[in-house]
Amino acid sequence: MSAGLLAMTLGAVWALQGLGYLTDSLMTDEPIWAAVGGVLVVVGLALVVVGMRRRTAGHRLTEQKPGE
Repeated sequence: MSAGLLAMTLGAVWALQGLGYLTDSLMTDEPIWAAVGGVLVVVGLALVVVGMRRRTAGHRLTEQKPGE
């Protein structure tokens, strides 16, 4: 989940730079960085979702009583 959150943050920064909202960068107003950032946000979101599903599945397995 941590990698997903990091990817989402980095992707959002790259997308905002690519769209020109964050200035003073070599990536400012470069459409490729907006696209790469958007893809990275989606990948990060997928990693967070997978991490959450694994975490809740692990809790369900440990909470079951023997013989259930």
